[in-house]
Amino acid sequence: MVLMKEKETVKGKQLLLTFIRDHIWSYVAGILILLFSSFCAMLIPKILGIITDGLDKRNMAREQIYQYVLLMLGAIILVFILKYIWRYLLIGNCRTVECYLRDNLFKHLQTLSVDFYSHHKTGDLVAYAINDIQAVRFMFGGGFVQALDGITISVVSIIFMANTINPILTVMALAPVPVAAVIMVRIGKLIRERFKRVQEAFADISDKVQENLSGIRVIKAFAQEREEVLNFTKFSQSRVDTQMKLTQASAIMGPSAQICFGFSFLFFIVYGSRLVMDGTISLGDYIAFNTYMITVMGPVMNISKIIETWQRGIASYRRLNEIFCVPPALEGTVSICDVCEIKGKIEIRNLSFTYPKANRRALKDINIQLEQGKTLGILGKTGSGKTTLINLLLRLFDVKDGHIFVDGIDINKIPVDVLRECIGYVPQDNFLFSTTIKNNIEFFKPVHSDDEIEEVSKISAIYDNIMELQEGFDTVVGERGTTLSGGQKQRVSIARALIKDPSILILDDSLSAVDSKTEETILGNIRDVLESRTGIIISHRISTVMHADEIIYLENGRIVERGTHAQLMELEANYFKLYKTQTNQAETLEEVVK
Repeated sequence: MVLMKEKETVKGKQLLLTFIRDHIWSYVAGILILLFSSFCAMLIPKILGIITDGLDKRNMAREQIYQYVLLMLGAIILVFILKYIWRYLLIGNCRTVECYLRDNLFKHLQTLSVDFYSHHKTGDLVAYAINDIQAVRFMFGGGFVQALDGITISVVSIIFMANTINPILTVMALAPVPVAAVIMVRIGKLIRERFKRVQEAFADISDKVQENLSGIRVIKAFAQEREEVLNFTKFSQSRVDTQMKLTQASAIMGPSAQICFGFSFLFFIVYGSRLVMDGTISLGDYIAFNTYMITVMGPVMNISKIIETWQRGIASYRRLNEIFCVPPALEGTVSICDVCEIKGKIEIRNLSFTYPKANRRALKDINIQLEQGKTLGILGKTGSGKTTLINLLLRLFDVKDGHIFVDGIDINKIPVDVLRECIGYVPQDNFLFSTTIKNNIEFFKPVHSDDEIEEVSKISAIYDNIMELQEGFDTVVGERGTTLSGGQKQRVSIARALIKDPSILILDDSLSAVDSKTEETILGNIRDVLESRTGIIISHRISTVMHADEIIYLENGRIVERGTHAQLMELEANYFKLYKTQTNQAETLEEVVK
């Protein structure tokens, strides 16, 4: 645990130091201008004190008073200009750091493994990208600037108070301030803990909303609207409860600072008045000191907000570090081959695989030899390891060297972007984006002609369905393609894989939602496409894989049968039984239809 915290700290420091290094001159200029601005601002009370003494003693000429007034007016204008510049430089950077962190977070999320997303909720990740990054922005913006400005003004004011007026009065007046600071720091730790819970509650709500809206059709189909509303109310109330606990801690900070500063003013009024009456300090010094006190009071009164902003920012940044410290999926691998193209020969030798944090093997002793231009069919029950095998071929999970080879090269030595670019993959979850059908097919890469898009849509037997739509290929599908049927989504996904012109085409149970006639048409078209390509077809239907050059039957992660359709039928084992079952079901269905 200690090592992990140290690692997170280093990770965070590296990220922040990189940003600060890239913007160092704007920070240096902003801080220097802020210091000079604070010095100029502290001249104003002193000038006011000099004018007051002149009026009190009636020994200052009118022209001299006008000069001091103009000098004070000039100082005010100069402070205004300087304050505008340093705020633009320093607070402007907080917007840049927000964009910087969000870009780095999104980029990092793209590198993480599929297993990471299996153990992290979407709503939680959304909270990281929105709420937590905003909290860090507030810390770098208002929190940093207010703290720096407050410290600078307070230090300069105290120096002026001690050197130009009376050091003893300064010490007595500011004696309660350290007590207030200690109280603020202690309450700040409590705020940080409670703010972390608030962010977690927000993540739970985000995840619940996302899950509910994604599954709205199921909810309506089962008439669960009322139950879902009641369930959401519990999440919402939990968010309110955690926020109220944070508010209770925050509410203590302001009054604590006010009480401590009230004592400061009490000391100043009692002791300062006596010094004026004794002639130790002048009336002008008393007014100047009072102005300095009010100036110092501002940052001290804001210390609660500053500490709260910093504690929130620190809590959020630690949450972000939990993500940034997750290593990329392929961090431990090095691609050393200058491969820019893949022909498609696949060889798997003695492959066994266990998912992270799993207790049993998903694959055991897999051996496959698939030549370029050949097609492999894979059958098996749910959970037998069919999709796992494809995930390893795509390097969504890593295996040790010496088990998977493509074109005779160990898959770990092939650049992952080259490997995946040469594979056309149609997964079980046919995800479509909320954009036009054309964009979904070309996957936001406008490098394909309309003729190419139409050609692959004809191969996947979706062209006629698209042309029946009012906008044709420019029809915008709903979120996740909800405006299309399951079979239509599968066929658009197949077209998306085909337009890449891949060396290896993988269909993972991607014809399950189409009727037998459409399936036959698509398979006939794909067989023509696969004449010069390597194909892997996964299915629960024997009709989908029966024409493959080799068929394997998986059971509990092992290959229990392999051969052509005819060879497997002769074995009269699992494949044969499945064929008989599906054939009888088809015959029964035909009789019912008749």
